[in-house]
Amino acid sequence: MTPRQGAPSARGDVRPGRPAPPPGPGDWIAGQLVAEWAPTVGRILFGLVLAWFGYHELVQPSLWTGYVPVVSGSTLLVLLVLAHGWLLLVLAVAMLAGIAVRAVAAVAVVLLLQIVISLTMSNGLSDLVLRDVGVLGLAVCLTATTRQRLVLRR
Repeated sequence: MTPRQGAPSARGDVRPGRPAPPPGPGDWIAGQLVAEWAPTVGRILFGLVLAWFGYHELVQPSLWTGYVPVVSGSTLLVLLVLAHGWLLLVLAVAMLAGIAVRAVAAVAVVLLLQIVISLTMSNGLSDLVLRDVGVLGLAVCLTATTRQRLVLRR
């Protein structure tokens, strides 16, 4: 049965031509809960993404050397990938622990912007670039959050 056939909706029986009832107290509480915890969940998920890529750059740097732009010499490439991996891991630990979240997110924005630009210039738009643009967007959002739960404060 579809809603047009008279099935009750989630907010009760809404008939055409009548306004929907105002949100109830349960809707308000759920909205408040999401508003309070969404930045924290985003921060933790972003930290996990940084940790995942940092770990893999440290464990298998040879798989990542192809993404380093305009550098020749395999030793230098591996060193740059290892430094990048360590930076990602340090940022991930700080993000997961809630240490200087906005500053860490700002550093991650610069790092991700460099990644997006270099990938776009070398390979054009691809699914990898768009994934990184999404992660960049999350980092930008985290630079603007002023209130989060589960962070270290003075």
